Amino acid sequence: METKVVLVTGGAGFIGSWLADELLKRGHKVITADNLLGGNKRNINSECRFAQVDLRQRSEVSAVMKGVQVIYHLAAYSAEGQSLFSPIAINEINTLPMNNLLVEAVNNQVEKFVYVSSMSVYGSQKPPFRETLPRRPQDPYGVAKAYCETMLEIFARNYGFEYSILRPHNVYGPRQNIADPYRNVLAIWINRIFRAKPPIIYGNGRQRRAFSYIGDVVGPLANSGLADKANGQIINLGSDEVVTINEACKLVIELTGFGSEPRHELARPAEVKDAYCTVDKSTKLLGYNTRHSLRAGLKKMIEWVRDIGPMEPNYLFPLEIVKNAPAIWVERSM
Repeated sequence: METKVVLVTGGAGFIGSWLADELLKRGHKVITADNLLGGNKRNINSECRFAQVDLRQRSEVSAVMKGVQVIYHLAAYSAEGQSLFSPIAINEINTLPMNNLLVEAVNNQVEKFVYVSSMSVYGSQKPPFRETLPRRPQDPYGVAKAYCETMLEIFARNYGFEYSILRPHNVYGPRQNIADPYRNVLAIWINRIFRAKPPIIYGNGRQRRAFSYIGDVVGPLANSGLADKANGQIINLGSDEVVTINEACKLVIELTGFGSEPRHELARPAEVKDAYCTVDKSTKLLGYNTRHSLRAGLKKMIEWVRDIGPMEPNYLFPLEIVKNAPAIWVERSM
């Protein structure tokens, strides 16, 4: 396979750092761009060329884009639940980088642009979500993701470069930011337990999800930018093992050996009750396969957290609205 010069945005973050490792293993030249707000330097592969940049600044985007052939855009702040209460900060950090990257992709003759979106664009439609469903987001984060998807389609159509849109669902595993108090429920639970606090369930816990282990997702994600059959495609990416939040929490408690029951809080506003996707398209086009059960993946993640130790919550973006926000968020008592 031809060696490519690849830019991975969010390359010091969770999924981005795994992707950079995978692309390096395949012999590609990798540039990672990250502002280190949610990422960590320990995640950066020394074989990458690392650029600490703010993708909201077009001049910084332009500087890092020189010679790039393929872009994987993962940099985002994916706090879906928080976005209803911090719409200004979260929409700015999710939309401005996309605009800048698209402009500079055109100006630098980029061959392909992979956008890592979210199943939040589906909203509360009946699952399993198929890629043919319309975009119907019901929170500001989902709206931002839908905007970015649409902008990519418009630019690719008008300027003649290839693209793929990936919609991962509930990816977890080592290197996830366990200090984030608003997103990634498995990480939040494990971090709370290791700080001797009970895991929190919002609502009755009967919400259904399909948690996807990073080791199963990263190879197909890399394939999306390198395989012609993924060109012009929207592809769900994630596990086909569907569980309730109650079931997932029970498993985390069992595997950590925690001695208490979970704590229940009021249901979060605008939370989608059931959110999981079809996997047949990712299997066919990207070679996806659910190799890790939730139990197997959680064992690996829990051991990783044991090694690095628990972290105090990092309230990166303050709540801009407190009306109807979960009390534990307002009190910063996660």
